[in-house]
Amino acid sequence: MRQPPRHSVRRLLATDAPSFYAAVRESIDELTYWMPWCTKDYAMSDAEAWMQTASEMWASGAEYHLGIFDAATGAVVGGTGVNHINRAYRIGNIGYWVSSNRTGQGIARFAAHQSAVLGFGELGLTRLEIVVLTNNTASQRVAEAVGARFECEARNRLYFQGAPHSACVYSLVPEDLR
Repeated sequence: MRQPPRHSVRRLLATDAPSFYAAVRESIDELTYWMPWCTKDYAMSDAEAWMQTASEMWASGAEYHLGIFDAATGAVVGGTGVNHINRAYRIGNIGYWVSSNRTGQGIARFAAHQSAVLGFGELGLTRLEIVVLTNNTASQRVAEAVGARFECEARNRLYFQGAPHSACVYSLVPEDLR
């Protein structure tokens, strides 16, 4: 018998702010290293502002941010989405993060796959990139697990902690999900 899904991915709502805030605070040490939006003094007001910004971006078609949720409790356990969209070339970028106490459970792989389904299906994109710092081996493993193809190590591809850094560029095309 098939097990019910343990996680879900959906659009963020204003009511998700408290749970989003809790997930960020629980993972603050790891997130402040990898995510430029996260600081040690991340506050509830930051989570509320992000819910508003994410909603506005979705409405304008600029970016599509999603929450990752525990199916049993409804608690936020991370985030994913499609951003850096270039409509002329029908390409975008997938990003993801998972709460520190939930890593290693396949959640990021599930979430990245759901973002790809959104990008190729609803958004009609034909290429999605996952761009990962060369020292972020966990995110590289997620990209590979979701079926993304490593294309190159691009010099100065990401600006990280105040300096340009090389990054691994992975790509997905619709056929990769079939």
